[in-house]
Amino acid sequence: MTPPARPARIDQVLHILAARDAIGTHVLHTRDALRAAGFGSDIYAGDAHPEVRAQARPLEELPVSPRPDSWLLFHHSTGSAVADAVLRRPEPLLVDYHNITPPALVRRWAPWIREELELGLEQLGAVAPASFFGIAHSRFSETELHAAGCARTAVVAPLVDLAAFEVTADAAVPGAHRAERADGGADWLFVGRVSPHKAQHDLIKALACYRRFYDPRARLHLVGSSLGTDYPRALERFAARLGLGDAVRMVGTVSDEALAAYYRSADVFVCASDHEGFCVPLVEAMHLGLPVVAYDTAAVGETVGDGGIVLTDKAPMTVAAAVHRVVADDALRVALVDAGRRRARAFALPVGKARLVAAIETAIETAIENGAGAAAGAAAGADAGRGTR
Repeated sequence: MTPPARPARIDQVLHILAARDAIGTHVLHTRDALRAAGFGSDIYAGDAHPEVRAQARPLEELPVSPRPDSWLLFHHSTGSAVADAVLRRPEPLLVDYHNITPPALVRRWAPWIREELELGLEQLGAVAPASFFGIAHSRFSETELHAAGCARTAVVAPLVDLAAFEVTADAAVPGAHRAERADGGADWLFVGRVSPHKAQHDLIKALACYRRFYDPRARLHLVGSSLGTDYPRALERFAARLGLGDAVRMVGTVSDEALAAYYRSADVFVCASDHEGFCVPLVEAMHLGLPVVAYDTAAVGETVGDGGIVLTDKAPMTVAAAVHRVVADDALRVALVDAGRRRARAFALPVGKARLVAAIETAIETAIENGAGAAAGAAAGADAGRGTR
């Protein structure tokens, strides 16, 4: 049988295109990279945030009878009806796997999210074998993709424009920090959704130890949107019980300028997450010269590499002692800043786009090697899709 030709189009499909979101940012940069490489490419989303709605087309606009030289690149990160719709399509399918948080980590605080995650894992068991090629954002995620049944894969870190952080920082943020720091106290920073799997409660425990043994004026800044209201409220109560009510600041979502200011005015970026498929904020911190202390779980150690301090446990005193080393030892701090910036260069946008295009070329070679295998995979996916809920 004649091998499939190089596709003229590679259209992306995802559950929701979100603004100020690592997945949404990656999807937009992927579209630009595919177009620059000579492929037609549009984004089709089940939904889109108002800020980026003009960048996507409704899923319903996917042609009923697609051209034979088009492929679909499906971004899988949670359970949704979009996955079932994609599995019923006839086009050869590629999957971009952003990883799925283990449902047990959010069960107590957000049962509705737990159900989505459980469905996502179930659908991964159908999407992975139906995809003739897969992209994962870490070796950690690639292992899960292989286990789910996707045989041919490549690792491509999330596409992020680090140069975008070379914006003028919001002067109000460092100004407020300078006023506080005049009286002493180190500033800890963590950027990410306020969610139990990000384990902000463990950061609060570590801060309590740090303030007791090293620096009674230290502060923790938590930047990011919240997953529901129960967990953030529990964090506030927990901090108050530990006497940290005015030391833990949950500031929510901020502008790019304010985010850059938080990175630039903090003393250390501290991550105690229980699960990360990659963790873009680690790279942002390293790029902007903020030393990183992170607990090694899931893909965290892989992302940080030699660019920061990676801990094998996150007992509160262990984290506090590591942060104290960073803050108190000027030579260590300089070394970590240099190492972090070197590490971040590996994730520069031009480098990432080149890796993505190389992965697509490998997918094309895979399709040619398999002959009609890509189309057969899509047909298998349609059968698998009818078996999902």
